[in-house]
Amino acid sequence: MTAPVFVTDPGRLDALAPGDTFVLEGPEGRHAVSVRRLRAGEEVVLTDGAGTGATGTVAAVSGKDRMDVTVVTVRSAPEPRPRITVVQALPKGDRGELAVETMTETGVDAVVPWTASRCVTQWKGERGLKSLGKWRATAREAGKQSRRVRFPEVAEPASTREVARLLEGAAFAGVLHESGEVPLATAPLPVDGDLVLVVGPEGGVSPEELRAFEAAGAVPYKLGPTVLRTSTAGTAAVAVLLARTGRWG
Repeated sequence: MTAPVFVTDPGRLDALAPGDTFVLEGPEGRHAVSVRRLRAGEEVVLTDGAGTGATGTVAAVSGKDRMDVTVVTVRSAPEPRPRITVVQALPKGDRGELAVETMTETGVDAVVPWTASRCVTQWKGERGLKSLGKWRATAREAGKQSRRVRFPEVAEPASTREVARLLEGAAFAGVLHESGEVPLATAPLPVDGDLVLVVGPEGGVSPEELRAFEAAGAVPYKLGPTVLRTSTAGTAAVAVLLARTGRWG
């Protein structure tokens, strides 16, 4: 079995060296001690989700939420380049969490929730805050599951105008759209910078939104011969970009 992964606050792992003792407490410590029931001698993985990870061995457990870990190795992962951001229109039901989960496992660097005009779901007030919290929690848990040392950022919800500004500043800007004549698999890609790709809602990107994005420098691209749901299109597109940029090489 692979060693379980536990998340700690950014910065806490930075000064660690092999042989040091790290104390895991709080909710993650409780999960390790009271849920996983880890004991001395078992291997664990620690990550701060911000680029630093460590492997270690449980030295001792105490109470319900404290675990002392003897550090074996420490590693740091630089910011991946080029950086891949997916602007994800809000899907219905729990498909938003599915999209975030699978994109995180695949390797996306940032997700921007987009309130497109044709979205059935709208994030407003407390409901919006709760939904955003679910997306962020999903990214964290998927980052743990996939053993990432750098978790993706889930940004605040963006309007169409804000998405257009994001596209303007990108080294590569694209929109998955049925009008696209160029396959994403053959699109010219930069070797560095930000790659930003827009995934529309179930009802599609509206003509007005598409014009705004094209004016911002985005190009419509087609993904493949089949029609994917909004909750799976982003994951497929991220896989294409990761392979083509060499980040999967």
